[in-house]
This record gives sequence, C-alpha cells and structure tokens, in this order.
Amino acid sequence: MTTPGKPGRPNTNWERTFLAAFAETGNVTKAAAKAKVSRAHVYRTRLADPTFAEAYEEARQVAVMALESEAFDRALNGVTRWGMHEGKRFKVMQEYDNRVLTFLLAAHAPERYRENYQPPPTKGGDPTFMLPADVIAPSFLDAYDDIKARAHTEYVFHGGRGSTKSSFISLVIPWLLGHHPDMHALVMRQVKDTLRDSVYSQLVWAVNELGLEDQFKFTVSPLEITYVPTGQKIYFRGGDEPGKLKSIKPAFGYIGILWLEELDQFHGPEAVRNIEQSAIRGGDEAYIFKSFNPPRSAASWANKYVQIPKASQFRHKSTYLELGSRVRWLGQVFVDEAEHLKEINPTAYEHEYLGVANGTGGLVFENVQLRAIPDAEVAQFDRVLHGLDFGYYPDPAAYNRVHYDAARMTLYIFAEYRAHKQSNRDLYDALVARGLTPEDLLIADSAEPKSIGDLRDYGASSRGAEKGPESVKYSMKWLQSLRAIVIDPVRCPETAQEFLDYELEQDKDGNFISAYPDRNNHQIDAVRYACNLIWRRRGQ
Repeated sequence: MTTPGKPGRPNTNWERTFLAAFAETGNVTKAAAKAKVSRAHVYRTRLADPTFAEAYEEARQVAVMALESEAFDRALNGVTRWGMHEGKRFKVMQEYDNRVLTFLLAAHAPERYRENYQPPPTKGGDPTFMLPADVIAPSFLDAYDDIKARAHTEYVFHGGRGSTKSSFISLVIPWLLGHHPDMHALVMRQVKDTLRDSVYSQLVWAVNELGLEDQFKFTVSPLEITYVPTGQKIYFRGGDEPGKLKSIKPAFGYIGILWLEELDQFHGPEAVRNIEQSAIRGGDEAYIFKSFNPPRSAASWANKYVQIPKASQFRHKSTYLELGSRVRWLGQVFVDEAEHLKEINPTAYEHEYLGVANGTGGLVFENVQLRAIPDAEVAQFDRVLHGLDFGYYPDPAAYNRVHYDAARMTLYIFAEYRAHKQSNRDLYDALVARGLTPEDLLIADSAEPKSIGDLRDYGASSRGAEKGPESVKYSMKWLQSLRAIVIDPVRCPETAQEFLDYELEQDKDGNFISAYPDRNNHQIDAVRYACNLIWRRRGQ
C-alpha cells in the first residue's frame, strides 16, 4: 500500500496526473480533465487494471481524509464572513454551514456518513461494477441506497422537467445487470416509435457515461442492448404492441428489470398491471421502475397512482432545483428558460418544472381566454401565421390565422374557415377570399402531400408541417404552457368550441390518461400546424 499523499503505482503519465488531482480534489471529472483523458477512459482503466483500481481507491481515501479534516475544522471554528463599509473590511459573522461537505462525505464514504447505508450485493455478477458518486444527483442517493439494499420491488420516480430521474434509472439498469447475471431488462414506452430516440439513446448515454461501452453491444434491428460478458439483454417494446411481450424469451435467466418511462402515457393502471404480469415471469427478485412528469390534471390516473401507499413501492419526487451545483448538467439555456417561464407564467412553471399537478378534471387547455379581437388590434399583429388541416367528409377542412406574441407568450386566434366536401381548388379560392396571399406561408397537414402540391400549383406558399412520434404531445404541451390563448368567439366560433371542450382521453374505468384524442380537434390541429415552426424551436 502507498502512503497518504502518494497514491497508487501508476503506469503512465496520465495516470499519475489523474491520481494526484483526484487525491487533491476528490472529483473524477476535474481530475480527468487535468490528465487530458475522458472520465469514461478512467472508468474503463479502473475495470481493466487491478493495479490502477487499487491506486484509484487509495487516492479516493486521501481525498476523503482531506474532506474530513476540513469538515471538522468548519464544525469547530466555522467560516468567517467579511463585509465592507466605507472602504474598510469588517467581520460580519462566523458561519457554520456544513451541508455541502456533509454531502461530499456521504458520497465518497457512504459506509461512514450516509444513513441507512447498505453495502452492494456481491453474490454473483461483477462486484467491481459500481456507480461513481459523481454521476448521481444528490437527491437520488437515498433511492440508490434503497435499490442496493433490495428494500423494495417497485420504484416510482415523478417530478418536474430536468430532475434527472430518467438519467438515474438508465445508470442503475446496467449496474443491476452487473450484479444479477441471471436477469434481463425490458424498457417500455406506450408508443414503440418513440423508443429509439428516447430510452434507447438514454441507455446508450448511461453505458458510455460509466465507461462501459466496450462491454456492451448496441443494435437497432432488433432494438436491444447486450451485456457482452454474460449475454444479458436489454429489450425495448412499445405498449401499443402488448402481444409482443410474451414473445420475449431470453436464452437463459428471466426478465427481472422493467422500466416504464412516461408512465402517464400508458392506458391506465389495468394496462400497466397486464404489462407487469406479462413481462416479469420467473425468478424470485424483480425491480420495476416507473417514471413520469406529472400530467397537469390532478384527475390523471398516474397522479392518483402515486398517492396510494404500497408496501413494496418506493416513491421519489424530484425537481431540477435539487441538483444544486450540478444544475450545470442541464446547461444555462435550460435554467434561463425555466426562470423566464416562472416570471411570466408561474402556473405553467409549477407544472412543467416543479411537477405540480395544478389542473382540475381532464380539460387540456385551461389558459383559454375568449374576447373580441378588434380590427385595430389585428392591424398591429406583426407575426401572423397560417395553418390548415385537410378534410373532406365527415371530417372538415379547417383553417386558422393566428398571431404569436413571444415576449408575452400569448397566442391570438382571430380567423377561421371550415368546410365539408370541398375540392382543393375551391378550398384555395375560399382562403384567398379571406385574405390569404402568395406571400403568406401556409403550413398544412403533411399527411396530404398531393393536396399541398395542389395548393402550390394554385399559387399558395404551402408546406407540410414537421412531424414526429412526439409532435402531438410536444405541441399540445407548448400550447398549454402559454400564458394565454386568446380566441375571438365571434370570428372563430368553431375554434373556441373545440378549445373549450377538448379533454384528455379516458380509460374504460373513466380515469384520465395522458393521451390526446384525435376527434373534434380539426381547428386545434390547424392552430398546431400554424405554430409548427415556433414550437419546434421551443417557442422562439
């Protein structure tokens, strides 16, 4: 063993530099940067080289000793706070605040400083496969301890945007595979087409963050991740294809890890129970993770679900505010957007960023205001947008003209057109009669490329809306986040009626689910298309 202050027996220059910096700071990221290597490279080397692993641990202990010394000094002597008055420096107070150091000590030496600490299981699997303290947000340390202690079967993580709950789960799943060589994992969202760009990408990130990319194989056809040393699999399925769950047959072991991301999107508690019963078969131990941002409506089934105690369930609510200094993970743009929304629309901020279910019933748009929009006001609009939802019969063609005030996050809807059994030529003529010009960009339903082409031939500047698996959800949430949607009920009676009546879907038991019905929403779709280029750029 080496003596404190001279950690490790490094083999290369970068290792010596890293170990010295790590012993001084206790921070892997800073030490890796000083050694000019990635954090992933450090973790890979630690797994592959027992000598470096031993030196790493010794450097960590040196850092812990320094933290302990500083903690004791502050506990005994405090920290002097100084002020200035008329150019002279004077002592304000002796401050005793050890919260940051307490957290650092708990992260680096949990066996001594963290309450209810349980050592990681070592029966089977790879005991060196562990989660570094600096990749877990402080608010999730209690959840990590609970998982290591095998204290619960079900873990429900809910909270606001940017709380890192999905990041935490994605880090835990590879860790669980490493400690349970007979387990496989199944990751699900309600819509299968959303898997690759969300949870699959999230798990690829987690494996790379842990420096384990050389030990995992990633494939997109079929969509799955394989832990190469054992052959364990992470499968991906959509809740919209429940019949395919029973077709998953691991070559060995059993599916003992299940992650339901965006829980509120699944079609109610019965549908979730059916998934659990189909997926978790065999074995005496299982880990079921459920994560979601609470829907606005307090009547949503998912919001009700977390209010009912369950002995086998661990519930955890989090927000980005609990990240502390680690909010840098989200970037300054995220923080600026949150603060801006907090200032101009506190209700939307509470819902989106703090995870507060501050709506009632299943009404989707609680920010609608009906009032006259006079010609003089319309004349001042300088950001006029046009949207068109194609239809014939029984669905109508629906058009809206709107203005978006970005500074006030307010949408004004002041013109509409609606017709059945109308040819594209007649539809175009009707819109021209209502003021549409060749200079106006008309964004229409991209599912009708021939109709869009017809409108262009007639003289319209028409294009299809940019869509994707999440486009309906994202655009609806953007409309909900606005300070106000102002609709002139005289100019736009159909639009006003749709926005006032539009409610979330319900399951067969009458519970609201986080799904937007595709009915009685023709003007709403036209408004979404009109604003397509705005909500695709996060409201700018």
